[in-house]
Amino acid sequence: MFGRERLETKSLDQVRAMRPAGLLVGQCLEMLGASVRGGMTTGDLDALAERFIRDHGGRPSFAEVPGYRHTLCTSVNEEIVHGIPGERVLRDGDLLSVDCGAIVDGWHGDAAISLIVGGRAAGAPADLALMDATEASLWAGIAALKVGRDLFAVGAAVERSILETGKRDGRAYGILEDYVGHGIGREMHMSPNVPNYAVAGRGPTIKSACTVAIEPMVTLGDQANEVLADQWTVVTLDRSRASHWEHTVACHAGGIWVLTAIDGGAGRLGTAYAPLS
Repeated sequence: MFGRERLETKSLDQVRAMRPAGLLVGQCLEMLGASVRGGMTTGDLDALAERFIRDHGGRPSFAEVPGYRHTLCTSVNEEIVHGIPGERVLRDGDLLSVDCGAIVDGWHGDAAISLIVGGRAAGAPADLALMDATEASLWAGIAALKVGRDLFAVGAAVERSILETGKRDGRAYGILEDYVGHGIGREMHMSPNVPNYAVAGRGPTIKSACTVAIEPMVTLGDQANEVLADQWTVVTLDRSRASHWEHTVACHAGGIWVLTAIDGGAGRLGTAYAPLS
């Protein structure tokens, strides 16, 4: 399924040029997280995001995907990914995943967060555990990036994190296999695919100044899924809840720079954190 795809490398200046788009996405998601309230619609969030991105000199990248016209994907509860913003009213306790992309000066940033509408106090314990396990697996995958290493180390680290956290939580989490991460740069979706689970064989070798979007999608039940009649929204077959986290990440000889994290990843990466000034 995943051949030895090409992993595009960039100059360090090109990686630096991607940071404004990544930072804008991170700031937009931070704004949305602070703004979401029960009683809002997913369409309300989409309008906030579009205004924020355009007001800060960017363009919403998802709206430029053929057949899609929104700034965000808003996936609620059993929706895993690609939920279409619209008239759905959010309620306290909903598990909401928000995926956002922006273009600045021709470069793309892409990231996703999960949150509980109404704050963590409104969340069911199982939803909170799922959300935290998924975020932890994202950072485990990011930390696996290292020049000279096989790119498939990312998925192996994600899966290992989920299995270990599931054992701790007493849960059998499902890792989505049908949707994966990807390369990113002048286009939002580029080769190679970046699976979120262990894959046999060798993948592309990580080279200096490569950029990828890592995005684990994890469920409370079985990972089997289907696409709804809207041809976009992916939901769990068993209607268990799902969580999605994503960052756009640069790896270079000095370490890792998380382009869509406001702090660049400093708070989570330790000595591997290596921004390009």
